[in-house]
Amino acid sequence: MKIAILSPVAWRTPPHKYGPWEQVASNLTEQLVSRGLDVTLFATGDSATTANLVSVCRKGYAEDADADAKVNECLHISLLMERAGEYDIIHNHFDFLPLTYSRLIATPMITTIHGFSSPRIVPVYKKYNDRVHYVSISNSDRHPDLEYLSTVYNGIATQQFTYRAVPADYLLFFGRIHPEKGTLEAIEIAKRSGKKIIIAGLIQDQLYFTTRIQPLIDHEQVVYAGNCGPAERDELLGGALALLHPILFNEPFGLSVAEAMCSGTPVIAFNKGSMPELVVDNKTGFLVESVSEAASAVERVKELDRKHCREWAVKMFSKETMADRYADAYLEVLNNTR
Repeated sequence: MKIAILSPVAWRTPPHKYGPWEQVASNLTEQLVSRGLDVTLFATGDSATTANLVSVCRKGYAEDADADAKVNECLHISLLMERAGEYDIIHNHFDFLPLTYSRLIATPMITTIHGFSSPRIVPVYKKYNDRVHYVSISNSDRHPDLEYLSTVYNGIATQQFTYRAVPADYLLFFGRIHPEKGTLEAIEIAKRSGKKIIIAGLIQDQLYFTTRIQPLIDHEQVVYAGNCGPAERDELLGGALALLHPILFNEPFGLSVAEAMCSGTPVIAFNKGSMPELVVDNKTGFLVESVSEAASAVERVKELDRKHCREWAVKMFSKETMADRYADAYLEVLNNTR
């Protein structure tokens, strides 16, 4: 079986820091290669992979001030589609644009829907539903107008996360700094519980950060650690008393949630989107409805078994489990059993 994996080109695959879609594409690619499969990764030229690497741009456009994002995307997607006949199956991690080629090629395509950025993109998915095989990353993120081949949870490289049985005495917010991710709410939870909070992540909404978050950073109770890479991520996640995830939207997944639990760190999350599928309430964290409930939950975190958090994450969200599920999906498509 010859597999082509189409990764985004905003960031390197895997990303140096932020880049969840690229990270998932990398984790899957490397796991499939380790099983002896013939995999070609279409990604940026500076990507690190054991697969065959094909690229049209040297760096991700988010890291290259001279790059035109749309031009790079068009060249990247079209290159794979022009070579589609070389592969038995195409696995698209690049949102809806590649779907528009699906009726022009004979190679079957699986598309992992990493979320719907806007309802306005749904018509594209609907148009190609009879041609492309869709995989959701949580049951909560399935659109009622689409048919799905499977749900496959995102898989993490569990060996990259150090289990820490005894945490430090701080709370952690790890993710995009954006209103919908609840950065401000996380700070309020920490203040109400009297705990230090470390904020780590890409500043996606600069105005929000400048006007709402930065004035609260005192470098003592509220600390901003920046957009952290793998080593810092491992240390921060494993050392935290709990990860705060007060999302204000129906998040389709949450890599930091799985990563925190893999480190032994419980998660306190607003009960939205995929959170009930990731967090086992009162076992690997707490699902809450408000800032006040979250602050109360902080007091109960020490009741939870950090080892159980690790075991749950390894069982449900490992790259090995993800690769098993996708391998089954490839065979189902190729055997025309859908």
